[in-house]
Amino acid sequence: MSDARLLAVEAVESHVRAFFTGHTVAVVNYDLGADRREVVPELRVLVVEPGPRSDSWAFVTAGCWASVEKHGHGLEFVMTAYVRDQRFIELMTMVAYYHCGGHQLDLEHSIPIGEPWVPGSACDHLLISLPYLHGPDLEHCPLPGGHARILWTLPVTTAEIEFRRRHGHEALEQLFDEAEIIPTDPFRASVA
Repeated sequence: MSDARLLAVEAVESHVRAFFTGHTVAVVNYDLGADRREVVPELRVLVVEPGPRSDSWAFVTAGCWASVEKHGHGLEFVMTAYVRDQRFIELMTMVAYYHCGGHQLDLEHSIPIGEPWVPGSACDHLLISLPYLHGPDLEHCPLPGGHARILWTLPVTTAEIEFRRRHGHEALEQLFDEAEIIPTDPFRASVA
């Protein structure tokens, strides 16, 4: 990994630690396997415990920007969950590999998980959205030579994805607001 890429990964980690001051943050170097590791070298998932800023767990990628930035701009991703679970670390590495492996994600995109978010959940897709639970201070991450946007990977249902295709992203977010969903509840009812 080049020095510039390593500096970018470290800058994302520093940004997340600063945003979540007062929280314990662990760094997980998930083994993607030899063939996949080349796509996202030195990928880290930052695991943020509940604390003064949030009562939920946060799982944040560090390494996506360094792999696929364009003109100094790129993305990282955050997932918010009710507990710490290896499953969420695996999902974040899946998102990173998908994004860096040729399926460039962006705001309002979605990814089918292929199975429930957690066993028994109706949520089987991830919707790329603004990090509403954390706000723009987490979203905007300055880096040496550019910046990263940290976007939210929100677990959603197939029905919600179909609704979004028919009515648009904004209409789906309006349904979420009206239903007052708890986005960390894996067993929440579908709004569509």
